[in-house]
Parts: sequence; structure tokens; C-alpha cells
Amino acid sequence: MSHDASTNIPALIARYDGNIPRYTSYPTAPNFSAKVGADVYAQWLQALPLDQPLSLYLHVPFCDRLCYYCGCNTGVVRLASSRLAYARVLMREIAMVAAALPGRARIAQIHWGGGTPTSLSAESLVEIMATIRQHFDLEADAEIAIEIDPVNLPEDRLPALKAMGITRASLGVQDFNINVQQAIGRAQSFEETRSCLNKLRAIGIASINIDLMYGLPHQTVESVCATARSVLELAPERIAVFGYAHVPWMKKHQLLIPRSALPDALGRFAQQEAIRETLRREGGYIAVGLDHFALPGDALTMAAEAGALHRNFQGYTTDAAPALIGMGASAIGSLHQGYAQNATRVPDYTAAIEADHFAVARGIALSADDRLRRSVIEQVMCGDEVDLEASSRHYLGRADALDGVLPTLQALEADGFVAHHGSIWQITEQGRPFMRQVAACFDAYLGQAATAERFARAV
Repeated sequence: MSHDASTNIPALIARYDGNIPRYTSYPTAPNFSAKVGADVYAQWLQALPLDQPLSLYLHVPFCDRLCYYCGCNTGVVRLASSRLAYARVLMREIAMVAAALPGRARIAQIHWGGGTPTSLSAESLVEIMATIRQHFDLEADAEIAIEIDPVNLPEDRLPALKAMGITRASLGVQDFNINVQQAIGRAQSFEETRSCLNKLRAIGIASINIDLMYGLPHQTVESVCATARSVLELAPERIAVFGYAHVPWMKKHQLLIPRSALPDALGRFAQQEAIRETLRREGGYIAVGLDHFALPGDALTMAAEAGALHRNFQGYTTDAAPALIGMGASAIGSLHQGYAQNATRVPDYTAAIEADHFAVARGIALSADDRLRRSVIEQVMCGDEVDLEASSRHYLGRADALDGVLPTLQALEADGFVAHHGSIWQITEQGRPFMRQVAACFDAYLGQAATAERFARAV
């Protein structure tokens, strides 16, 4: 970063802070429409080439507690009968998807997300996994990942997780500071977290990811560093550090968090950088993409070093599968033809599947220009070099398709965020915190169909 830029962080933040997508997809979800529905999705599935393995995402929209900061599609459901009914519908959807494919597919990666997937009973978890194996062939080295609330993991889920073949677990922590926890409705001690992690390792789960957040109420640079140092004691293979998105107009429970308790943009930036430096300098973690950290030798680190990192709705991944099939209420699938999202409400999702129709309620079909920009944005978000002319030729048959973004890139270069030689551009180390702003200059939809308030803070 130039001397002027690096010494004027407040001015840069004032210039670039705003509301922009996290770019876990492109086009982003606010641009989806009802033009893509169940019939279109069925056609897409039937046309999927099966020469490469696919990936699956299973969404469980239930939690045992609802944290105030949460932006996920989830809710607290106490009735065991409701959870059992959902598991039955999910298994039915799995069978429907398998039947719609042109043949028996191989699976390279499965991700259980939520919500809290382990809010389903042990029997349901094992049965759903058995259903997947009944209808699909799992690769010998398939990754099977699951998200877990360390405070709510009943003992009978441990043998179930082992029987399911779980290879990686993601534990939500966010912050260990008691004042922060009280403000976000999430009581969770270090000891509870360590106990859960040790139990998972004892059943053979070799890869653990821990999620942290900055920008939460009452957080300070000192407190987030203290939490980061506590996490270093647990030595997880990966750590994800997300910025809290305060969107109470979309998530009403966030109204329980007073805006006055939240840090401003400068405070958020300072917290983000403090966590980053603590993990790198004191823990030896390698920064991967925008907000992930992994130990040297971890598959995520090696993928980043090899230029083989990918990004999807779950964040950064080694998953190179050409299609991700989303199952469950609100789940989003990513296929060559476009994106398809299931109905968000469980009753709507259930009604569709029980009527033997796919539950897809909205999505978007990709144009050649969309595919070009999706590829470039993913490369930017993964920190890779991007050859704009070569990419343009590959997708659109001409070298100048992205020339319109050059003035914006040149302004970003003047601020030290990117550098280039010829048509090849790359994020600088100083520009890494502003990666989303760089990606946004390739977004043809930004400011059109989507409204800025739908997105998270840029800084």
C-alpha cells in the first residue's frame, strides 16, 4: 500500500465502507427470482453430467437456542415430532434428487449446515446419512462436514457422528467474553467448548473448524484478541473470522442488540486486523482468502497455495465439484445452468416435497456474462491472479469484455488494494481486508435488482 494510503486508514474506510455482498455466489441471492422453479430445476438435474463427482448441502433449520446475532434461516423448535417429520421429508428429497439425475452420481463432499444439524435425533442423523449412501456413491476420501453448537451436543450424537463418517466439524464460538455473550444471548464457556472439541477428536474427527466474529456488541480490540488466544489453545485446524451483519429489518431478533453497543467501521476494522495478526503471529496460521485461517499443511492452505481454492455458500472450500446440490428448507444449489433455492419456510418446503414436487421457489439462470463474472469474482475472493483478457476470451470470445471495470480497478490500485502487469490483476496483501470491494467492481447487478440494505457491511 502506498505511504499515503497506508497512513490514512480512516479515509479509506470512509470511502469504501458500505453494504456489499459477501460473494459466496454470483449473481447473489437477492437477484434470484421465481423464474427458476421446480420444473426448471428438474430439467437442470436431468442434464447434469456425471463424469465428475457432485457435492451435497443439507440444511437443518432448527436450533436449541436462537442467538441474537444470527442471520441464518433457523428457529428454535422443541417438538421432537417436528424434527422427526423434517428428517423424513429431507430423506424424501434426497431420493427425489437421485431419481431426477441421469444416472447414479458420485459424491465428493457433504456439508450439514443450519441451524444446528445435531438438533435432529441421533437416529435421524444416521438414517439420513444411510439414505444418501443408498442413492449415491461416496468417494473413498469424501469430506463429510457438520456444524455443531458446542453447548448443545447430547452424548448420543457422538456415536451417531462416528457412524455417519463425519470427517470435519465446525464449532461456533464467536466470542468468549461474558459481556459480549450476554449481549448476544449465547452463553458458552471455554471449558464447554474444549470438552466438545476433545470428544469430537476422540471419535476420530481429525479436522476442527472454529468460527469467530468481530463487530459484535461490546467487543474491543483487547477482548477479541483474548478470545483469539483462547482459541489458539484449542489448536483447531481451521478458524473462520466473520464480521457481524446487523440487519434487524431482515432478522427481527437482532433488534435485541442495541445499535449503540456496536463498534463503528473503524472499530470493526481494528478488531478484524487484531484477530488476524494474533492468529498469524502467535498461532502460525496462514490467512486464506478474506476471512479464513488454516494451519500449514491443512488441505485449505495447500489449495490456496496451489491456486485451487474455491468459494461457495459455506465459505472457502477445497471442493472442486462442478455442482452443489442443496437440500432442505432454504438450501441453495449451484449448478452449471444457475442457482436454485428451496422454499424458505418449512411448511412450504414440506408441502412441495410431500406432493412429489421439488421445493425450489426461486433462482437464476446464468448467462455467459454471468459465468465470466462469477469466475473472476471467485478468483478475486480466493486471492488468485485474474487474467481479465484470457477470462473474457474463454467465456465470451473477446478480450475486452471487462474493459469497463478498468477505471475502478485503477482507482483501487492507487489506494494500494490491487496490482497488475498487463491484463493480470491481483489483490495485494494490504488490500486483503478490502477484497469484497475489489470483487464488487465486477458485479453487474450491484445497485440494480438488489438493494444495498440486503447486504453486510463492507468493513
